[in-house]
Amino acid sequence: MSNSYIDLHCHPALKPYGKSFKYDPPKQNNINSGRRNSIWHYSPPNFLERKVNKILTLTKFTQTDLTALAKANCNAVVISLYPFEKHFLNDKMLGFKFVPDLLVNLAAGVSQKRIDNLRNHNSYFQDLNDEYAYYLQLDNFAQVIRGVTFTYRLVSNYSEILEHINTSTSTRKIISLVPTIEGGHAFETGLDKDEDTAIEADVLNNIDSVKNWEHKPFFITFAHHFYNELCGHARSISIGAIKKNQDRGLNTDITDLGLKVIDKLLDNTENKRIHIDIKHMSSASRKTYYNLLDTTYAAEDIPVIVSHGAANGRRSLEEPGMSDSTQSQYFREDDINIYDSEIVRIAKSKGVFGLQLDERRIASVKAIRSSRIYWPSNKRLYVNKSDLIWRQIRHVAELLDRNGLFCWETMAIGSDFDGIVNPIKGLWTAENIKDIKPYLIEKAEDYLKKHKTNLQPQNQISANEIIDRLLFINANSFLKRYFN
Repeated sequence: MSNSYIDLHCHPALKPYGKSFKYDPPKQNNINSGRRNSIWHYSPPNFLERKVNKILTLTKFTQTDLTALAKANCNAVVISLYPFEKHFLNDKMLGFKFVPDLLVNLAAGVSQKRIDNLRNHNSYFQDLNDEYAYYLQLDNFAQVIRGVTFTYRLVSNYSEILEHINTSTSTRKIISLVPTIEGGHAFETGLDKDEDTAIEADVLNNIDSVKNWEHKPFFITFAHHFYNELCGHARSISIGAIKKNQDRGLNTDITDLGLKVIDKLLDNTENKRIHIDIKHMSSASRKTYYNLLDTTYAAEDIPVIVSHGAANGRRSLEEPGMSDSTQSQYFREDDINIYDSEIVRIAKSKGVFGLQLDERRIASVKAIRSSRIYWPSNKRLYVNKSDLIWRQIRHVAELLDRNGLFCWETMAIGSDFDGIVNPIKGLWTAENIKDIKPYLIEKAEDYLKKHKTNLQPQNQISANEIIDRLLFINANSFLKRYFN
């Protein structure tokens, strides 16, 4: 198996599906990769787009379109289906509704027709099914890229990934797409910003429906940006008028309906369990979920998953103001990020921690400023930006080493590419992972020269293996163990 990299969380369809609303009929995945409503449409950032991103943090270009994934030599990626939340749009700004429309369109890179659709539709569950259908339209349809014929196929288990790899050749290759969902609102909750609208029976029936898809989702990111009537969420938005839309349900606990939904999702009858991803859940919700794992599900093999996140360098949910690491000064302290005690729990559960390649999550303002370059130099850029990633790797490794665990097997990549992210500069798209890899290996080599003997013997592995584990081995092992 080629070990380019595996991404545990990305959104290849978000932009082209959003663009498809401009065309008649809408929601069509165009086989012509030259059209913007094609999931194969290749649109890496040009010079101007990179400059705009550096100044305004807008990511209008595509990052994980299927052509970019093909060029990055990806065998498998974990895609996230996301019914775009209406509460980005509900309020006017400066007295005009077009202002939030413009902000969301600029940030997400969709289309005004998609924005209009978001304002007017009244079913997240239908939107979920429509995006799933969008992927299915070109499943196993061929595209020729650089003389090689590529197809993508949605998969239902790890065995199918292996089958696709084993049947691929130098001239015909298959990219496996592992489906997941971002946000429990997908099951028809949280439609109204100010009051509960969910109907319990409908929500539970919708979960049954998704469990019966041909390609059942592997996991679901239980919370997202806004209150979904299932659990509290963590603060994730800083834009003024949109930020206040997050206030309802912020930092609250799992609801009675949420407990029933978790029970339904984790029910493994007929091997149809959908795992829970804790990213975006509030601190209170995470505490309750961990208690469920320790009691109700204590006898079951359920991993703790963070599909796309970052360490905040703080001790625990119970002691959020305490830090035991010198690396914490370089991290964002926000509780949307993950505490040390949670990282230990992830490792002990044989779970996975996908590192989000978003500057706003991965590093403090101080760290980001110190990573900037002022004269054009790709080498200096990658040297500086690899620091942001390496500090996260080092923090997690030293924490797990202190707790007597194999410290290099928990972290992977969960980029959140093509979500509403501000990418680490230089890591613009999937193709740039290979560009930063040698610099990460250099960071690992330098670290081992100075600190290797401080690590437990089992953790004294090579720099190359450390980075291969981050980019490929750990995600592959996690899929092999739990995606079945």
